[in-house]
Amino acid sequence: MTSYQLHRLLLDNLNTAVLLIDRALLIDYINPAAEALLQAGSVRLRGTPVSNLFVDDATARQTLRECLEFGNAHTLRQEYLSGLIAESSQVDYTITPLSIDSGEWILMEMQPVDRILKINREEALLSVHDTSRSLIRGLAHEIKNPLGGIRGAAQLLAREITDRGLGGETAELCQIITTETDRLRNLVDRLLGPSQLPTYEELNIHEVVEHVAALIDVEVQGALTLVRDYDPSIPNLLGDRAQLIQALLNVARNAMQAMLEGDRSECTLTFKTRIQRSFTIGGEHHRVICRVDIIDTGPGILDDIKERIFFPMISGRSEGTGLGLTIAQSAVNVHHGIIECESEPGNTCFSIYLPLKV
Repeated sequence: MTSYQLHRLLLDNLNTAVLLIDRALLIDYINPAAEALLQAGSVRLRGTPVSNLFVDDATARQTLRECLEFGNAHTLRQEYLSGLIAESSQVDYTITPLSIDSGEWILMEMQPVDRILKINREEALLSVHDTSRSLIRGLAHEIKNPLGGIRGAAQLLAREITDRGLGGETAELCQIITTETDRLRNLVDRLLGPSQLPTYEELNIHEVVEHVAALIDVEVQGALTLVRDYDPSIPNLLGDRAQLIQALLNVARNAMQAMLEGDRSECTLTFKTRIQRSFTIGGEHHRVICRVDIIDTGPGILDDIKERIFFPMISGRSEGTGLGLTIAQSAVNVHHGIIECESEPGNTCFSIYLPLKV
């Protein structure tokens, strides 16, 4: 392996976005991590002014010229990428002057600020989720034991009522005890989540998404518009079909109910799939992941519960149990993925990230 091949291999496998800029301040090289960050390929970006990448292009040009002129490295914090190249996001970037074959170049390294903040938030969310799940499991088992005793006593009491020929209000009250005990037991079972270990199989994510979309379509009977925006290039993944369907259905049904209860004139539910590269979940870096977005035009999530919506018993709806998103997050976590949410009135997006083995 030549020195050039080795350097190219190292650059291509870095998680840091790296660009090489010539003296005319044009992009000469861009590694795969930078392509993923900028959401554009090297063919499109090579030969274009690097300053076009930034909202404040004038500051970028001035800093780059000073780097060449004085030979000093510079670091700029929290600069916004231009929406023409990628979704508007903040990055820290460092530029370093280089001399290659008697020519002057600039090496630019980018770190996405918003993604780092999201990673920290995700790690905190996963930690809290694991802690709350352990606590819930302990409480649930403690609750189920007396519930079993209460139900058994109610059954004996019902038999005694029947044997003595009693009925009417007494039998009805006994039936209420049994019914409410069963309801509490079902609630506890839902808190505990799936009782079976996931059964992994190779599946097409679009078959899962389309199944959920069809269920929602039947349920709403034309009361809202369903939009499908699929990326057919997404390869198959290993997953538990039933658990993934349940996770997506819980999220989609929440969105559907929020729109229908919000009394909005235009109700649109969008199912969108995309490939995303260089993504970190729970401290583990993944080269390629599948992202499923469920987007609604509802009223949005209240600010006071936005950071807690994945916790048990937290709901923005008066009739909600606060378990749907908790169960969905648990099912996705089992697949080593995560669910994120961005919400504002008229645009709420739940993004489900699932790692791909490619």
